[in-house]
Amino acid sequence: MSPAAPPPTRPTHWPAVAAAALLGVAAAMNVGKVPLALGALRTEFGLTLVQAGWVSSMLTTLAVVAALGIGLLAGRVGALRMALAGLGAGALASLAALGAGGFEGLVASRFVEGAGFMAASVAGPALVSAAAAPADRRFALGIWSAYMPAGAGLAMALSPWLLGLGGWRALWLASAAALLGAAALLWRQRAHYAPAGGSTHAAPAAPALAVLRQPLPWLLALAFGTWALQHFALIVWLPTFLREQRGLAPGPVAALSAAMLLANVPGNLLGGWLVQRGVARGRLIAGAQLLTGLCGLGFFSDALGDGLRYALCVALSFVGGLIPAAVMSSSTVLARSPQQVSALQGLVMQGSQLGQFIGTPLIAAVVAASGQWGSARWVTAGAATLGLALGLLAWRLEKRLASA
Repeated sequence: MSPAAPPPTRPTHWPAVAAAALLGVAAAMNVGKVPLALGALRTEFGLTLVQAGWVSSMLTTLAVVAALGIGLLAGRVGALRMALAGLGAGALASLAALGAGGFEGLVASRFVEGAGFMAASVAGPALVSAAAAPADRRFALGIWSAYMPAGAGLAMALSPWLLGLGGWRALWLASAAALLGAAALLWRQRAHYAPAGGSTHAAPAAPALAVLRQPLPWLLALAFGTWALQHFALIVWLPTFLREQRGLAPGPVAALSAAMLLANVPGNLLGGWLVQRGVARGRLIAGAQLLTGLCGLGFFSDALGDGLRYALCVALSFVGGLIPAAVMSSSTVLARSPQQVSALQGLVMQGSQLGQFIGTPLIAAVVAASGQWGSARWVTAGAATLGLALGLLAWRLEKRLASA
């Protein structure tokens, strides 16, 4: 008897990939809606700077301690269920915030929004992988990697208009509507996520944890964290510089900041294309870290003109987009099941949020000690140097895996 032919591979269902990518964009709007609304929130609720900081950073704080656990949970209950639950929780929390009576209500709503954001973020890649054929999976995950800058940048771009239309509540209503719309699109495509949908029985955790015994995922997650530190420094510095040092109005500040953030999106797509073409992930990360480090040294330099410094900001955001695409697509070679995909994404997300969490107080301490924003370049340059070393180590491990 001749051996049985392997089952035919399903073609990529691009509408399902797009629906999964849009769930990430909608979730990331909860990250980008806060920075420009903090002034209105402080005025209405009388928040101190510390309280405003908690409202802004609750998502990051929660992700630092719980992202990996959420990823393992997504592997047990199924990515589709986890994504829908996350989108629903985020929408309900945004709506509940409209009736918040003070600081405690705002923080509680942000806590639930953070849990929903994490649930959607770690489940999304498993859905993308399920809807994409193996030949297209690396590029499809490169598309997914653009969710954070796309969603946060969209929220920042809409903020001036929505704040003028109905204050911070209009912005919260828009984010709730985006989350519910993304959930509806996801539900319509549910048949194409069958491999990631989960079963009625809880999956054991041991197979999902097995993928984390490899050194490569940890190197990639740490490299992602060093990039997140650089990017977050840019996100914090640019609006402050434009507003306080150059006296620009909120509208131009939001437009220039959003344009810088959205420049990351084509970088993500380019990174996905390069990985699809066979460029080694470690090599891509190392090269991008080298360039972002040089751009960081330039845009924090007072010796350069404003136009050139802004161009370097945009260039850093664009080039840095190669890193998330390289890291997030690694599940195509490291994971053997949807449960392992979710575990890997939880680890990656935790590394990214850890970079932001460490970077913010570190940059603040360096700037406060020197009295100059330019001193932050040594923090970003140090992060880029560490990221370059991690990328080279990852490249070396990749070559070993390829030869094996």
